[in-house]
Amino acid sequence: MSSTMQITSAMKMVSAAKLSRAQNAIVAMRPYAEKLTQLLQDLSAGLSDEDQRSPFAEQREVEKVLLVAISSNKGLAGAFNSNIVKAVRNLVSEDYAGKQVELMTIGKKAHDILSKKLEVYKNHDELFQELTFEEVSAVAEDLMQRFVAGDYDRIVLVYNRFKNAATQIVMEEQFLPIVPVEKEDDTNLDYIYEPSMEEIVSELIPKSLKIQLYKALRDSFAAEHGARMTAMHKATDNATELRDELRLSYNKARQAAITGEILEIVGGAEALNK
Repeated sequence: MSSTMQITSAMKMVSAAKLSRAQNAIVAMRPYAEKLTQLLQDLSAGLSDEDQRSPFAEQREVEKVLLVAISSNKGLAGAFNSNIVKAVRNLVSEDYAGKQVELMTIGKKAHDILSKKLEVYKNHDELFQELTFEEVSAVAEDLMQRFVAGDYDRIVLVYNRFKNAATQIVMEEQFLPIVPVEKEDDTNLDYIYEPSMEEIVSELIPKSLKIQLYKALRDSFAAEHGARMTAMHKATDNATELRDELRLSYNKARQAAITGEILEIVGGAEALNK
């Protein structure tokens, strides 16, 4: 039991160190991603309906769906991976019941479980080995091409959003098509465009989608280490409690055995005296 405590305690410290770096990365990235999305929405609101028709914003009747399940490559993280599996299964059986649903997995754990009953288009375990924007961009471009080609009518990201070390929020975030932006009649954008507004939007949309996927992976990466640190902390506490209970039981049994032996000696001595 002591060796188990040492292992879980060491894993907790390792996860805490990794969490610190991952948390700093996602906290630093969120303002940029949110500002980029806001800027894109402002620019899109200023476009006419004819100019705003991006292939990534095409709304089609949903018949073919791709779910991108983002999990981890390793376990021992509490309900981190099981929550993703549960969310995907709920989407398949409820929201997209009767639809043609395929799966892209990013992370070994979700792939091992979900591939038994769902068709997996691709699996990307390698992304978490060295999480870089360049590698994530290639995956995002693949998703965009598949959507434009009509292979899927909707693409949804399912991942854990990092809130703090003890809390992860399961997100079901539409990736494609782009969620329509509601225009306001009194929209008054004070921007100077160089080049044209249409060209800027056409450049920003693919970049924004890549940032969206990268942010989801960064969120999941930080949430994984937070979940594992919390799980190992609880495991260490449970092991400590169990060790103390076992030690108390052992001491009681040992004391009872010693008392029994003393009683036998005393009884034998009395018998001899008689």
